Amino acid sequence: MSLTSAATLATLDRTGLRRITDLAAVEGVTQPAMTALVRVMEESGLVERRGDASDKRVTLVCLTEAGASYVRTRRQAGVHAFERLIGELTGDEVEALVAALPALKHLGELESQDREGPKQ
Repeated sequence: MSLTSAATLATLDRTGLRRITDLAAVEGVTQPAMTALVRVMEESGLVERRGDASDKRVTLVCLTEAGASYVRTRRQAGVHAFERLIGELTGDEVEALVAALPALKHLGELESQDREGPKQ
């Protein structure tokens, strides 16, 4: 799976239903590229398209259970990888990581805000 596909699935997991144009902007790709990507992920059973009750012209994209499961599995694999690597650090290095956690959390929040764009 491409990084853009994985990032798109993660965005849908974090934010819920999104328009294709919104996903394209968040992921930094063109709308036609996102449309093609959504089509492939839809054929793979990872996402589905739904109509927007408030605007019949709009199509929204959401995760299927298979897509949500894929995101959870990827995240858990990342957790296990970090656990293994942290286990190889010295006590002082682990303490330094713990001390840096508030700053790292803040960076993640800032990155999420940038990727999601302005709230509507």
